[in-house]
Amino acid sequence: MDSYIDVPIAPPAQQARRTESIKLYGLDAFEGMRRAGHLTARCLDGVADIIQDGMLLAEINTYVLDFAASHDAMPATLGYKGYAYACCTSVNHVVCHGFPNEKILRTGDIVNVDVTLILDGWFGDSSRMYAVGKPTRAAERLIQIAHEAMRRGIEAVRPGAHLGDIGHAIEAYAQSERTNAVRDFCGHGIGQVFHDSPNILNFGKSGAGPELREGMIFTVEPMINLGREDVKLLADDWTVVTRDRSLSAQFEHSIGVTATGYEIFTLSPTGRHAPGVEVNAFPL
Repeated sequence: MDSYIDVPIAPPAQQARRTESIKLYGLDAFEGMRRAGHLTARCLDGVADIIQDGMLLAEINTYVLDFAASHDAMPATLGYKGYAYACCTSVNHVVCHGFPNEKILRTGDIVNVDVTLILDGWFGDSSRMYAVGKPTRAAERLIQIAHEAMRRGIEAVRPGAHLGDIGHAIEAYAQSERTNAVRDFCGHGIGQVFHDSPNILNFGKSGAGPELREGMIFTVEPMINLGREDVKLLADDWTVVTRDRSLSAQFEHSIGVTATGYEIFTLSPTGRHAPGVEVNAFPL
């Protein structure tokens, strides 16, 4: 039987912990997530302004560091399990957890930038795809599919639905477009803990899994491959790539389950998503 717990907000001096039970948060928590999510969305808006041909991925890392410092926030990935950067930058066939290093972006590249900012103890986690100049038609189509897959997963969220409904919506749409959702990585509970219960799979069976209840907070973040779903971990123990070197794309939002559906905490305040690519924005 699935386990749920009502959780009080942890004082700033205390560190909240991951539990195997699914946390149900109150109104104060939703307000904390709104602030953190809005800040992360603003940071990703700023990334859109600096993406260009010839720039180093390290420049994105510097931007995120400076943005966080100037807004009294902390990048959650910095130092996380030994990770040395303020964000993840995953280019072309890199699925996730790519390093923002000395690699140079070139026209035609697509890159996912994943940022999680901690503000007053709350984690705002989001990622977007960016195109450097004009992408290929295949890359543009993949970006649109990845965004739509995320949208359909989020649209399945409401009290009384099940986690399997989210994964089923994502996988069914991806396959209908002759692409594949990655199964090795998934969304996760979030709030005052970076990665919490439950896991939000990008595949599943309708009606299966834990029931969604008001107060749950988690990410929806499908990774969609233009080729096969298979991935591999590189020798650095972080970077994940497609085995067939096909393009991969991902979008991510942090959301909360409300009495009537869902609230997205990480919407762009300016409605921007991927430069040079038409992507439908929330709200619907």
